[in-house]
Amino acid sequence: MLDPQQVLKKYFGYDSFRPGQREIIEKVFQGKNVLAVMPTGGGKSLCYQIPALMIPGATVVISPLISLMKDQVDSMREYGIPAAALNSSTAQEDVNPILRACYEGKIKLLYVTPERMEMDYFRYQLNFLEVNLVAIDEAHCISQWGHDFRPAYRKLKDGINALHTHPNVLALTATATKAVREDIGQQLDISEENFVITSFERKNLHFKLVNAPKNSRAYIVNYLKQHRGEAGIIYSNTRKKVEGLTEFLRREGFNVAAYHAGMSNEERAQVQDDFQYDRIPLIVATNAFGMGIDKSNVRFVLHANSAKNLEAYYQEAGRAGRDGLESEAVMLFHPSDLRQFRWFIDNSEADESYRQVQYQKLQTISDYANTDECLQQFIVRYFGQDCPPCGKCSNCLNSGDFQDVTAEAQAIIGMVYDLDGRYGKRIVAQAVTGSKVKKISEIGADECVHYGLLKGKKQADVSSLVDYLVSKGYLQLVGDCYPLVHVTNRGWDVLDGKARVKRRQEVKREQLAETGGDQVLFEELRKARRILAQKRGVPPFVIFSDLSLRDMAARKPQTPEELLQCSGVGDAKLANYGKAMLAVIKKYG
Repeated sequence: MLDPQQVLKKYFGYDSFRPGQREIIEKVFQGKNVLAVMPTGGGKSLCYQIPALMIPGATVVISPLISLMKDQVDSMREYGIPAAALNSSTAQEDVNPILRACYEGKIKLLYVTPERMEMDYFRYQLNFLEVNLVAIDEAHCISQWGHDFRPAYRKLKDGINALHTHPNVLALTATATKAVREDIGQQLDISEENFVITSFERKNLHFKLVNAPKNSRAYIVNYLKQHRGEAGIIYSNTRKKVEGLTEFLRREGFNVAAYHAGMSNEERAQVQDDFQYDRIPLIVATNAFGMGIDKSNVRFVLHANSAKNLEAYYQEAGRAGRDGLESEAVMLFHPSDLRQFRWFIDNSEADESYRQVQYQKLQTISDYANTDECLQQFIVRYFGQDCPPCGKCSNCLNSGDFQDVTAEAQAIIGMVYDLDGRYGKRIVAQAVTGSKVKKISEIGADECVHYGLLKGKKQADVSSLVDYLVSKGYLQLVGDCYPLVHVTNRGWDVLDGKARVKRRQEVKREQLAETGGDQVLFEELRKARRILAQKRGVPPFVIFSDLSLRDMAARKPQTPEELLQCSGVGDAKLANYGKAMLAVIKKYG
């Protein structure tokens, strides 16, 4: 019998495990319930796929979206691994044959939705199978404190407990704060000693923050021109904005499609297929375009609007570079977006404790937009870990000088003091810039010592500096629904002249460098991959990832044995595609 290392090489074509994978697999073999927290692209799927191939019976995989299941099943079959899915798109006459194939050991991985696990009859059917492992993908959906809460996940424990084989559970997620991890553990009977949490760091992702761009559309057009030929996702926060931006980009000559929840199921499925199969390189979408994306060669994710929390942002940004190649995640930060999100929270029917958590998450996004530290480091610390500065985010690469903004900071802090901490950021910015609006005179702000000291400056720029002072601890926001600005002890030191405030000025960032290998050969390998994918009826990245093609272009293997040494080339893929890829390498290498 093969050991896990041999299975990894034989089926998946990799020589070594990524951090955390071996530990997770060993715990599964020991029959323990396990929570695996690994970054997007960190290889979570292998943690249940390898045990599924090695333990008797079938492994049931709980997956949230039908489209994601389809990609995963297609991918498994390309690796020579028998897999199937049962969901609402499965014809009724196909259900029993699939279950019989599982019973006979002909299918090792069965993907189902969490809603199907609620069905009593399905549980009855599963009890005819030897189910020894249940893998729960996107496990953060089980937690009400997570950003993608899904009620059916909350009932999974009952469905699993109804199985006579008493399978152990492997829960997997990429984005889970400490509170969410604890909730998952409690819901699924996973002890903290069986939490395997690898680094949240994504070393191949270049994070970039653009604070309040004057013309977002012009920025996006320029960005897309610099990244022609690359697959990318552009997120926007409303259907109207998605449709408007899509039409604008089409007029600018880009091959782009829109995706949002207001479209029909058929329209969304077509757009997703076009993106997966490389027929359309660019998607403009709301966050409805989410977990169903398993496309490994997305080179950039651009948020045209501010994200509403860091968990959702990190998961969406993480859709770039799943193949491990250098990729970029960009957020265009607009303070007005946070005001809109705050309005939604204010008017929601959620209980007070939930709303307070959401307010805090909004403040974290503001802090992210105003930090001087490494952006990757900021995110990783949010999830309770630490990492060295990445050296390639927009903050790390910002060579701009630090500008002394002490005088401006003193004017703002003094205005907060004059107003006795009774007002929010907007009033402070209006007062210190000398606004003549009625509210300012009504509250007597126009008679304060610091009124108008920053006259001539734009209120938006002053509001941005207020956010910066909050992020650096000179000011603090008190209250959740309508936060008031207060001065901290650090702020008093600035006002008293005991401390100075400096803020780095942003400079233009250089474009990403080309990534390894022979570019001409790489493009020819992509063409060959596309033809093979069309013949097989699967997305191109399912045949080989961009990382595999880059490795082939760099190594230029000449024999099947040499091709097997390339990343992601296992026995099945060598047999199916080796001849075609070697022919391209010999011709163009």
